[in-house]
Amino acid sequence: MQTTMARISPLWFMLLLMMAYSSSYVTHAYKGKLPLRIISGATHHHEAMLQLNAFKVSFTKHDSIASPPSSFSPSPSPSPMPPKDLKKPHEYLVTSYGADPTGNSDSTEALLAAIADAAKGPSKGFLVNDIIDLGGAQINLEGGNYLISKPLQFPVAGVGNLMIHGGSIRASNTFPPNKNLIDLSNYGSTSHSYNYEYITLKDLFLDSNFKGGGISITNSLRINIDNCYITHFTTNGILVQSGHETYIRNCFIGQHITAGGDKNERKFSGIGISLQGNDNAITDVVIFSAAIGIMITGQANIISGVHCYNKASGFGGTGIYLKLPGLTQTRIVNSYMDYTNIVAEDPVQLHISSSFFLGDAKIVLKSIKGVVNGLNIVDNMFSGSNHGVEIVKLDTSITPFNQIEQVFVARNVVNGMNLKATSAMISMHGNGTSWIADFNKILIFPNLIRNVEYSLSASGNTFPNHALRNVSHNIVVIETNEVVTANIYVKVDQGITS
Repeated sequence: MQTTMARISPLWFMLLLMMAYSSSYVTHAYKGKLPLRIISGATHHHEAMLQLNAFKVSFTKHDSIASPPSSFSPSPSPSPMPPKDLKKPHEYLVTSYGADPTGNSDSTEALLAAIADAAKGPSKGFLVNDIIDLGGAQINLEGGNYLISKPLQFPVAGVGNLMIHGGSIRASNTFPPNKNLIDLSNYGSTSHSYNYEYITLKDLFLDSNFKGGGISITNSLRINIDNCYITHFTTNGILVQSGHETYIRNCFIGQHITAGGDKNERKFSGIGISLQGNDNAITDVVIFSAAIGIMITGQANIISGVHCYNKASGFGGTGIYLKLPGLTQTRIVNSYMDYTNIVAEDPVQLHISSSFFLGDAKIVLKSIKGVVNGLNIVDNMFSGSNHGVEIVKLDTSITPFNQIEQVFVARNVVNGMNLKATSAMISMHGNGTSWIADFNKILIFPNLIRNVEYSLSASGNTFPNHALRNVSHNIVVIETNEVVTANIYVKVDQGITS
């Protein structure tokens, strides 16, 4: 056994030398399984050398770059590497422009330079109305915290398919008041019917430092604001002017960072979201501090899954304010009004359903010209403090409502508040010739009953004549021609179209 080991040791030494020699040619790591050769059983030096040579060939032939050219099996030439700019996506890292991710120094010019390069980057054609398709270019904030001293604006209008994402932007102490941290406005060409299309602002923390607003979007199409936290604004967290189809999703918006019960709540100001355009959507958004949670002055918008506890209406706040009398065309569904009211001026085509109103929160119909038409308030839950607050209240301080059509307030569940509806039923039992049913406690509009249905079931053998005598001032009077003992059922409706 000792003789065999003495004979093999020089062979292992030669193997190590040959592997070291081969490694000088290898430029890529060998990832295959090395062939294991049993050489300890070789009885002749010549056989061992043949096995070592075979092992060397099997090792080096796995990598064409490592194998030297051979007249028997020439190695193919390696393919040229693609240019670097074609290999990677069009992503603009703001730190490569000199932006300071620590927030210690001003990064305004660096961020603007990245935006400018992205806006003039490679084009993939056009979107609507000759808006240049930037092919999904991304401005990556790399998880940094950046200080800016003026708004971030695109140098030209007419670009789309671009994303800004992944970091924090804060206004410096010298940031101009009443401006917005990110401003998608037309500061260049005016030849486009829309300024921008398909711009995405995602995963951003925006701190306005009480200098102005967060995001401003003007006359743009299909804009996405997703997973953003916007705070310390004095004007608007998000302002949407003109254009349509701006989608605001999964955002947290508040002037002051609080989780409710703030001792300074009476001083909250500003507007969380201001929609001044059409066809927009706000979905799964929390507005936790502002004087007005959502202000809507554009048509055909939808609000879904919104939680407003921005400023209690008892302190002068409003959750959602619909300030577009005449043609509202707004849907509010599956939302949570937390001590904050919904106020609608002269609502025309307004739908509010499947929402929860807590803490005496209610719906206020405010008369500007006395018009309400096509209003649905159905299938909501109201919870109050037993202070006699009505779930729907009329504000007729300017003028009474006098044009009332297609109003349906029904199937709402109420606890600790006064139920109001546009239809109601009362049952009575008694003996006499006159029955009076007063519906003022439940009907919304005063002196308005458009339809009455009643039934009279008399006891005994008498068959009295009976008639509906009066429906004015929301009081129904039914009379019989003789004294009878009877059960009376009366149903009235204010919402039937005249």
